[in-house]
Amino acid sequence: MLTTVLRGLAAASLAVLPLTLSTPAHAAETLPLSEAVSRLPVDAESRDGYDRDAFRHWNSGDDLADGCHTRNEVLIAEAVEPPTIGPRCRLSGGSWFLYYDQVEVTSASGLDIDHMVPLAESWDSGASAWTPERREAYANDQGAAASLVAVTARSNRSKADQDPAEWLPPAGEVHCRYVAEWVGTKLRWNLSADEAEVTALRETAAGCPDQSVTYELAP
Repeated sequence: MLTTVLRGLAAASLAVLPLTLSTPAHAAETLPLSEAVSRLPVDAESRDGYDRDAFRHWNSGDDLADGCHTRNEVLIAEAVEPPTIGPRCRLSGGSWFLYYDQVEVTSASGLDIDHMVPLAESWDSGASAWTPERREAYANDQGAAASLVAVTARSNRSKADQDPAEWLPPAGEVHCRYVAEWVGTKLRWNLSADEAEVTALRETAAGCPDQSVTYELAP
């Protein structure tokens, strides 16, 4: 599936110009976690005016021909064993390894798709000023593998809209990865972080000297 090939790569912006070769708008950058944290804009957060419906999701996904919405495209892309895809993109079979909990799940119906940086948190951090189209792009972002993550319903409910100052995955051994993906997502979308969040990120980063962050600015 095209979606599977393209997850983990940001969509390139192409300009049609005579006698001119098109080039990607942004190049991916890799930084040590501690340095990546230092690049986050620091600002107070506000949830004034937030409405989850301001972020249209799930939309028709990256591959309009496959008949699957974003949620199922993510599940298909993240499957350890691919599910069978039936009419109207109904999924059956397959298996998933969920890194928040370090467990394997064999039923797509038991999974949630987590926004690495929750919609409410993104609103607090800058998305309130975006256009509806950009919020939709954020809510359905498959251009970076970490943006949308298959998780257990239990972990998704537990995390809710909390940032890493308030919540980290149940499996302690994945905290470095989780924080790196959180920071990478905020950098990708130029979202800010508040003081408490930055403090928590720095504390985690101090214990993750070998962890890097790779991100590419969203189109």
